Amino acid sequence: MVPEGGLFVPEQVPLLDFMPGNGESYQAVAERILSPFLSDFPATDLSSCISRAYNKASFDINEIVNVVPLDERRSIMELWHGPTAAFKDIALQIMPYLMSVSKKNLNDRSHTVILVATSGDTGKAALEGFKNCEGISIIVFYPHNGVSEIQKRQMTTTDGDNTYVVAVKGNFDECQTEVKHLLGSQELRERYRNRGIEFSSANSINWGRLCPQIVYYFSSYGQLFNRNVIKAGEAVNFCVPTGNFGNILAGYYAMRLGLPIAKLICASNRNNVLADFFATGNYNSNRTFSHTISPSMDILISSNLERFLFEVNSHDSRPVAGWSQSLANTGAFSVSPTTRKHMDKFIVSGWVDDQKVLTTIGEEFRRSGYVLDTHTAVAVAVDTEIMPNNQHTIIASTASPFKFGRYVLQGMTGEIVKDEYHAIDRISALSGLPVHQALAELRQRQERHTLVIEKKWMHETLLELMWKITG
Repeated sequence: MVPEGGLFVPEQVPLLDFMPGNGESYQAVAERILSPFLSDFPATDLSSCISRAYNKASFDINEIVNVVPLDERRSIMELWHGPTAAFKDIALQIMPYLMSVSKKNLNDRSHTVILVATSGDTGKAALEGFKNCEGISIIVFYPHNGVSEIQKRQMTTTDGDNTYVVAVKGNFDECQTEVKHLLGSQELRERYRNRGIEFSSANSINWGRLCPQIVYYFSSYGQLFNRNVIKAGEAVNFCVPTGNFGNILAGYYAMRLGLPIAKLICASNRNNVLADFFATGNYNSNRTFSHTISPSMDILISSNLERFLFEVNSHDSRPVAGWSQSLANTGAFSVSPTTRKHMDKFIVSGWVDDQKVLTTIGEEFRRSGYVLDTHTAVAVAVDTEIMPNNQHTIIASTASPFKFGRYVLQGMTGEIVKDEYHAIDRISALSGLPVHQALAELRQRQERHTLVIEKKWMHETLLELMWKITG
């Protein structure tokens, strides 16, 4: 975060003379995409970070991202083959290496404390990426009773001598707002800087988290080209289930870099503040917060939206600052007609409720045998309703179906079970899919993090944890 408020963005987004295809590896594509944004990294350092992050030790497929045909018009971009079964792994496997190299090159000997607010997936992916990293500690806040049982257990069973996990009696927006406040607190920073401690974030408000997500848009396009599904230079759509607007924003930057994208389809669940915004130009978070079966999208304050608005307004901070202030003061704002017209050129949106998600999971399983998780099903349902043009659509699959087994099984068969692990076993038996490596032994793991607090105690809890970190 910018100390004075706001979020960092690249000063310039270059138009790359690069079209993926011809069998490039994910690692090769990553070097082409990341190097312009990490120009202060020696090429050997960047190559080392990429090879250490993206390999068979962390991902269960060589391609890192798997693109699966759904039908003639659509493909699924599976982003969940990493160590925690969620798309956040792709950025959070490389981010610790990038941070460590940056500190080394800057001769920065401070201890870094990573603060994370999570709606479910970011927390575990960040914990897995940063655990036992020398010179780094990580503290994760998640909404108590606001994540799936599997997501919760993934976080609370995390080992490592530098990991801390705290459940907060509140929703994700409240966790995120307080973490942003803590990260922006000059008083807090100065208090610990004198002790050799710096704060950072692994949420997508950190540009170092967002930037690596651009890569898989190029990689998936290249896979379709290699299979003759699309021709070189042919425009495609990307349909992305999103709540905090980070994943789809990475798609926007891919488009700015030159990837041929016709439309970005913003898919929302019942917390449809983004869908309403792109349909009307009015952002209004003053609405009932819904706990849905796609909990990673249960968000009403979309942090990355301000980055997007800054970009589409040609880096004019004045209107964006006004809208951000209005959102902070009233919970709402409206963009100018010019801004809305510009957004309409490449963004379309839609939303579906939980019942539609369940129906979509069942229909797709019976039609093709493909098993959708509850977030990917949001995107498939929205794309089915919108179909903005005749271009091929790549749908972002953000999590393994095993992470949300009870509801996935309910969608597949109508069965309602209480035990997540029974649901996982049933899904595997019905589909023939092996249980994801991140979840196969989860039920046997010992719970290590059990702290539950009221939301008003987040600041005090941080100070208590800092005593443990500083000794």
